[in-house]
Amino acid sequence: MEFTAKQIAELIGGRVEGNENATISTFAKIEEGLPGAISFLSNPKYTHYLYDTKSTIVLVNDDLQLEHPVQTTLIRVKNAYESVAQLLQVYEQMKPRHTGIDPLASVSAKATIGKDVYIGAFACIGDGAVIGDGTQIYPHVVIGDGVKIGQQCLLYPNVTIYQGCKLGNRITIHAGSVVGADGFGFAPNQKGYDKIPQIGIVIIEDDVEIGANTCIDRSTMGQTVIHRGVKLDNLIQVAHNCEVGENTVMSAQVGLAGSTKIGSWCMVGGQAGFAGHIQVADKTFVGAQCGVISNTKGQGEQLIGSPAMDPKLYFKAMAVMKHLPDMYRELNALKRQVEELSQKQ
Repeated sequence: MEFTAKQIAELIGGRVEGNENATISTFAKIEEGLPGAISFLSNPKYTHYLYDTKSTIVLVNDDLQLEHPVQTTLIRVKNAYESVAQLLQVYEQMKPRHTGIDPLASVSAKATIGKDVYIGAFACIGDGAVIGDGTQIYPHVVIGDGVKIGQQCLLYPNVTIYQGCKLGNRITIHAGSVVGADGFGFAPNQKGYDKIPQIGIVIIEDDVEIGANTCIDRSTMGQTVIHRGVKLDNLIQVAHNCEVGENTVMSAQVGLAGSTKIGSWCMVGGQAGFAGHIQVADKTFVGAQCGVISNTKGQGEQLIGSPAMDPKLYFKAMAVMKHLPDMYRELNALKRQVEELSQKQ
């Protein structure tokens, strides 16, 4: 489908600067622009591409000052990044949706399937499972016995939801992710380890998105909970009995040990790790590769490093760290001088 600059501006509350009848039918990065595409500019580092881009339309921030004339049509908005996200959501919603149950799918007669549901080839739906209206289940997905999935969810290929878990509405889970596998619970004995049965479930609330190959373990007892609006990247491990607060986001390869409680609106960088049985306050910023080993102090705290610490302290420590070899040599030299003086007395 094609859209004019005027139509797009009306949709996102923007102002056209140039040809309001310019039409686009696709998206492109500003540095890879092509005719018929719309791009966006939000990072000042990419401003120089604006003057050469071949994209037909470019979204820019209201306060952008042009240094040279541009050939492309501009749409000025309050926040170009947010506006392109809004347009991409509209584009995604316009894609045709699958419906119906593939004859190669295995759906239990005891399952409840809502309206306009798609179940792809070789998907397996267990006894007592409930699938809400409009949910899309792609090929090779496994939905265990008694699982409840809400409306308008999207489960990509090879997702596995173990028995008894509960998912809300508008949840997206990308390929290969596992929800409800056993938590890591073993009791040592003289011969090895006794497995502790994991009899709890996982609850995922509305509007959560989970990246590919992420694992969320069921609780030993009770619930592992992912609250409303959480966004998890690829390859994240959430252990048994953890709780992730509303609208928290985590980058790839984050690991949460058992019974960790993460607050709402937290931001967690890639490869950060959390010790078990700790609490992280709301709106905490945790940097990449950070190691959080104890409760955080309060809302809005920033942490980096391992073990986690205040950024100012961390950078002071790193400034000293590079001098440690010289300091070590100087200390040894001083020790020798002290020993020599002691022997002379």
